[in-house]
Amino acid sequence: MECTLCPRRCGALRTPDAGQGFCQLPETMLIARIQPHLWEEPPISGTRGTGAIFFSGCTLRCAYCQNGDISHRNAGRPFSASDLADSMRRLVDAGMHTLSFITATPYAPAVIEAVDLYHQRWSDCPPLVWNTSGYESVDTLRLLEGVINVYLPDLKHRSEAMGRLCAKAPDYFARASEAITEMVRQTGTPVYDADGIMQRGTLIRHLILPGLTGESIALLDWVAEHLPGIPVSLMRQYIPMNGVSIKGLDRPITEREYRRVRDHMIALELPGYLQEPESASEDFVPMFCRDESYI
Repeated sequence: MECTLCPRRCGALRTPDAGQGFCQLPETMLIARIQPHLWEEPPISGTRGTGAIFFSGCTLRCAYCQNGDISHRNAGRPFSASDLADSMRRLVDAGMHTLSFITATPYAPAVIEAVDLYHQRWSDCPPLVWNTSGYESVDTLRLLEGVINVYLPDLKHRSEAMGRLCAKAPDYFARASEAITEMVRQTGTPVYDADGIMQRGTLIRHLILPGLTGESIALLDWVAEHLPGIPVSLMRQYIPMNGVSIKGLDRPITEREYRRVRDHMIALELPGYLQEPESASEDFVPMFCRDESYI
């Protein structure tokens, strides 16, 4: 395939064994972990967890990524669409509230095929979550319409300078803002079941970065103005990882920085979730690419 799935639109050749684009991924799905996951937001994980499927590779190169081995270095095992459908079945049998496809954009066609196979074989699929960096193509998202029930996008950077410096994507906000707007168009106002699990909707995540609270505030302002009523998960889990060397990003955020952004979110009356301080720990980084990483 000649790939144009993400906003970079490389048009690069991806064969079953190798890829020449920005992500360097082959056409064959590479997956680094398939296991129950209890650490997502309450409407995603609930009490029993989400079935988290961590795909290898990424369309960004976030300098501080906590999953660098899989996002930067493409660690993972090959899966066919049929293999993935079988793994989804095992997650459902384990009692998951939802199933989460995490950074799956480079494999969107294969994921759609796996979901179709699942529906052909079984009739009890829980809500499907597209957990993404937010750096998405509207054209690719439209392929997912009617397939994905819940979108869980990051909204990372506001300025071109920070998008370029931190993620190698100066157009990050331009692309993420139009992508998230498309996600909301598809899913509408969030719908929850009796247990508080989101059945349909979009939940925006924002990770506060040290020294960049002004960017956080600008992003929250954009959500409040353009997507009223859409919930936001404000995350405080940042710790320096992946050998990040950018000056200023070599420390956790301070309590003062967190309070400044949190108080602004409250003042805007944005619905959503606030993360506990204990989340800023390497203990919450999953184990990838071992036999026990796969259900």
